[in-house]
Amino acid sequence: MEFRPRNYVAEEQSHSLPRSRADIHPFSSSSPQPILRQVDDNEENRNNEEFFDPLRAPDSKASVETVDGHDFESSSNGNDDSFPVQTKEWTSFKRFLMQRFPVSKMISVSSTFFFSQMSNTIVRSGKAHEKSSSSTHLEELDDPQKFSETDTKVITQQEYVSRLHELKDEINRAWHSEDRVKSLKLSIKVSRLLMDTSVSNFYPTLFVLVTDVLNMLGDMVWERIRQKAEFAEDGARLCSLRENFRASDVPIDAKETCYNWFCKVGSIRELLPRIYLELAIFPCWRFLIEQPAESLQRLVMMTRGIGDPLASAYCRLYISHHAQKLPSHDTGYLITCLNDITLIFTRISSTKESAHGCFADSKRSLISLMEPSVEFIMKCILNDASQRRAGKVLVELGLGRSQEELFGGSPCVSIVLHHLLKELPIDIVSFHAVDILHLIKCSNDNSYDQCLNYRLVGLRLSEQISQIGSVEAVVNEVIQVVSEYGLDEYLKVVDAYLDIVLQNQMDDHLKTILEGISKLASDKVLAEDELASLQSILVKLLSHFKDLEHVFSLNHFLQILDMMHGNSRGIVNMHILDMATRNGYVHDPTTIQLLFEISQALHSDTDLVNMKNDDNQQQARLISRFVRMVDHGVEYERHLAFLMECRWALGSIIELKEILVHSSNCLATKALKDGKKHTAFVKTCIAFSEITIPSIPGHIKQLNLYLGTAEVALLGGLVSHSDGLIDSAINCLQSSDWMEEKQKK
Repeated sequence: MEFRPRNYVAEEQSHSLPRSRADIHPFSSSSPQPILRQVDDNEENRNNEEFFDPLRAPDSKASVETVDGHDFESSSNGNDDSFPVQTKEWTSFKRFLMQRFPVSKMISVSSTFFFSQMSNTIVRSGKAHEKSSSSTHLEELDDPQKFSETDTKVITQQEYVSRLHELKDEINRAWHSEDRVKSLKLSIKVSRLLMDTSVSNFYPTLFVLVTDVLNMLGDMVWERIRQKAEFAEDGARLCSLRENFRASDVPIDAKETCYNWFCKVGSIRELLPRIYLELAIFPCWRFLIEQPAESLQRLVMMTRGIGDPLASAYCRLYISHHAQKLPSHDTGYLITCLNDITLIFTRISSTKESAHGCFADSKRSLISLMEPSVEFIMKCILNDASQRRAGKVLVELGLGRSQEELFGGSPCVSIVLHHLLKELPIDIVSFHAVDILHLIKCSNDNSYDQCLNYRLVGLRLSEQISQIGSVEAVVNEVIQVVSEYGLDEYLKVVDAYLDIVLQNQMDDHLKTILEGISKLASDKVLAEDELASLQSILVKLLSHFKDLEHVFSLNHFLQILDMMHGNSRGIVNMHILDMATRNGYVHDPTTIQLLFEISQALHSDTDLVNMKNDDNQQQARLISRFVRMVDHGVEYERHLAFLMECRWALGSIIELKEILVHSSNCLATKALKDGKKHTAFVKTCIAFSEITIPSIPGHIKQLNLYLGTAEVALLGGLVSHSDGLIDSAINCLQSSDWMEEKQKK
């Protein structure tokens, strides 16, 4: 029996995947070859001399003034003209982070981690008591019960922040006392704090505090190397680096110092602190190489080795922040960061739910904590992006096959899609509105509420309604989607698209929207969010139409208005009254009755004790203006009955009482001018005024109103009534101190 001969080498080559040797390992530190050769030459020339460490060398040009750590954000280690703007945006973003994720006064932290990194880091009395991790581990093996009992400790937030500020000051003092190695060691220990994500809600605040310390170190390193480049050891100026200097302009001594800094940072054992420290001094790569952005891509690859999702997301956020300081505007590394975070979101969302709801809440909390990273990176990618550049970004994110076929790719993670839609140029959103709506429909995961993405598209389209490609198709798609929503989601979405419906006069769609609201809100107590959305919808309707009667004639409008309550109902009522009295007198009896009921509701919500409040005064003015603008024509008795009803229902408004007296006197004058015999009616009007005037505070106001009413009585030939009114006016004059009233006026 003979075996078939086989060529194993050829078979292996035919079945193996093609491989190419990588020039740079992602975890290695890139080192420019010319500098390495120069360092070797220097070492050969020194022969047996003691090794010279540039980090420990005294800086003859260093300032002896103490630098305030809080001002380091303002120092510039970049050369872009927009750097001050970027610094301002970063400061604003940090403030937003701390406000969005407030922490309780007490923080539970890992004692073995926190106190090993913090307590022994702040040097007191010139001594530092440090315990190695190996000894700590041995102690834990010897007595595990002790470590389990003291695994966590509760400290106050202020204590945590105070310790970090103390450490920041210690780093600053060590630097200015020429002990830069100590500054670096302390900075490494500060960066290690970001490895602990056990108190997740505190992590954004911790990120802000730690990166402030690291940015301070980075600024000091930049200034030191720049001074090494511009000055000799004796203080003589060697050169003056221009703002957009090149690596070839930097002297070799400054390059050697700079390279030593990167070697020190590259020797850090833990991955996360190593990345953060290199990012802190990352702008210093400009002293060594012409294209620093190439090293940035290496750091982006290194972040894939961070196992904790929260820590990796904020590390990529810090990468994006420092990338803004480079003169290069390549966004490839940012897109890689975003794609990596998207993959993490996908894994989190696809994790199976447990039997209890706590796991789902934990996932939502984690995604919410990671969201600022997506938001900031997306802003950096699409900041002032042209339509063509934005289209290229969409293709690289996998949301389009080409520039001509955008939004035709696979579904996108909802939270990433949300921030993408916020930053995209409005021209792309308008032109591809229908495709975007289909993409939102396909991207229905748990990372973000789908209805908020629909709402965002509506708000973006409302920025340029005239530029929307196919309005009918967009609104039809939205109406179809919201028909399956509950009331809160329904209101949020249709509120965003209502301006589009109104400006394009889509009466059928408006009718469908109002009918849907009425159906979902019937027999239901509206929550605060629902009332706020409903308020926005009704105010938009009132602002769009010019005729109030047209608004009242809309199907379900009054029914929806009756469902509202509280402050939202009051705001809508104020808009209705303002609209009703804006275009002249109100004549229709049905409208008058409806506005009177609205005034009653508004009056019942008015705080009579604090009438000096601006909101209360505005309500009182609107109600008074409505009463003044009512006109029943020749139906004098009906108008007088209306005034009596107003005095009974709205009589606590002082301004309104004066208007009621003036309106009553005007009615009597009109009746007298008609030429018919209205003596009884005039007497009723005068009696109404005479009863109302005493309830008005202020003797001077009463005096003027009594005299005005007496004049009307004389005009009607009612001498006895006129005499009584004049007597009342004299009594007001006698009981008042004229001078005090004059001074008050």
